[in-house]
Amino acid sequence: MSAINDLGDDEVEPEVEESFGEGVLEGRERLHRSTRVMVTTGLLGGVEIAFAVMVYLTVLQATGSHLLGALGFSIGFVALYLAHSELFTEGFFYPIVAIFAGEGSLAQLVRLWAITLVTNLVAGWALMWVVVTALPDLHGTLTEEALHYVEASFGWESVALALLGGGAITLMTRMQAGSTTEVGTLVASVAGAVLLVGVGLFHSVLDSFIVFGALHVGADGVTYAGWLQWFWHVALFNVVGGLVLVTLPRLLRASTLVDLRG
Repeated sequence: MSAINDLGDDEVEPEVEESFGEGVLEGRERLHRSTRVMVTTGLLGGVEIAFAVMVYLTVLQATGSHLLGALGFSIGFVALYLAHSELFTEGFFYPIVAIFAGEGSLAQLVRLWAITLVTNLVAGWALMWVVVTALPDLHGTLTEEALHYVEASFGWESVALALLGGGAITLMTRMQAGSTTEVGTLVASVAGAVLLVGVGLFHSVLDSFIVFGALHVGADGVTYAGWLQWFWHVALFNVVGGLVLVTLPRLLRASTLVDLRG
């Protein structure tokens, strides 16, 4: 008989229990950070993703391949994990798990999300100015990519791309959490980049950096108003996608553990 057959109806596998416990600890640490630490990790997360966007655009221009560009972009996700920085959409898994286990509050979650989102965007806006100043050859590719976002009208296609984008980044976070080796974590980071960037899903923060770069070079058709019109619904449905597609099913699987903790 397999180990699974030995489990009762309300029991969970040891691997799930261990992963849930680690998720609670990680989420609690993030929710209880000081404002200074949240600001610092959010700014650093923005800087690291801006470097990844730079690599993505360079590879895309040289090869014309979004999939190869995504492999270059994965540098950013690896850096985020190794440097313990914070990306807005990472908050769709760990902090929710901690709140589910009674180790945090919704007010703390809103505080974490708000500070991280703002600091990610501020850092990305600033560093993208440096990128477009240093690498003028990227301006054409940058503008073409930015127009893809700001010209996307609010509709079912845009909503679906944002839902899948939120699910993909949260899945990557979940895979990193479940990895027991550094190699596994690196594979999860690359897989997340391919899913998100290679496929062309919408991500409120990462794609905003591309738009910021185009704004800095004065690209025709790219405006802050156009960015905001795209950004608000993508950010919203990124949250919904991450929670509904990945986090909530995981919480349902581990609900027995919360009962035991109580």
